[in-house]
Amino acid sequence: MEQMPPLKIGTRGSPLALAQAYETRDRLMAAHDLPETAFEIVVIKTTGDDAALIAADRALKELGGKGLFTKEIEEALSAGRIDIAVHSMKDMPTAQPAGLVLDCYLPREDVRDAFVSLHHAGIADLPAGAVVGSSSLRRRAQLANRRPDLKLVEFRGNVQTRLQKLQDGVAEATFLAMAGLNRLGRAGVARGAIEPEEMLPAVAQGAIGIERRMADRRVAALLEPIHHADTAQRLAAERAFLATLDGSCETPIAGLALLEGGEVWLRGEILRPDGSEAIRGALRGPVADAVEIGAALARELLAEAPGDFFAWKR
Repeated sequence: MEQMPPLKIGTRGSPLALAQAYETRDRLMAAHDLPETAFEIVVIKTTGDDAALIAADRALKELGGKGLFTKEIEEALSAGRIDIAVHSMKDMPTAQPAGLVLDCYLPREDVRDAFVSLHHAGIADLPAGAVVGSSSLRRRAQLANRRPDLKLVEFRGNVQTRLQKLQDGVAEATFLAMAGLNRLGRAGVARGAIEPEEMLPAVAQGAIGIERRMADRRVAALLEPIHHADTAQRLAAERAFLATLDGSCETPIAGLALLEGGEVWLRGEILRPDGSEAIRGALRGPVADAVEIGAALARELLAEAPGDFFAWKR
């Protein structure tokens, strides 16, 4: 019997992206009793990786938005140079290129934001005027809304780079995702996790999605045993919420869906970039209606927003 060539798993080359690719590989190995040699990790440099090196202090929205971290990987997938692509779902645009599909999700990690500081235990402990660094427009807007007395600065890089910036006094605190720290085995970096009631996370935070070619039935069958239905149902609501809002890296949007007794409970928030105003809401309904619930909550928040709420968008 002819041996199949290794399944090529496409990923970015960051430590977190590689950890997510290895988790995907390990779950496939376990599900199908396959050896490590049945898989090949293919590292693909994206525009976002280059931009991060060239302009480490520029906001991501100035460099091209969410597609920065996916374009080259999806091109490789479409061209057949890789068989699947592993993504952090909070980086993913709400629509996929023609011929590609996202229909496999791994069990979701901790959705919460992590508060990182060398000297302060949490947001409430930050003194007035403290400098806080973040590359996330969503986090910056939420923080400005809750603590307008703080000074917010652009702040990017991997975990070690951000810790060094704190050591160098660039900022007194920053934020990361608890999911990423957990996957890197570095949860101890966080002073604590911020509960969603205090800071609602980004849509799809903590979730890994696996993209494939729509026509590739062999890969679809391989992925089916590792697909986590609960995560898919939660993301269906969250990503419909984001899509209806036309969310991008230029839009401060937060959303989190939970499953409770056959229902999906979706909380959402939109903010002005300067944090001067936030509009929040929530909806519940049958899990089967997750997509409509997400779209309906988005429409509700948009109906409450003043005409100039999104005036910063060009």
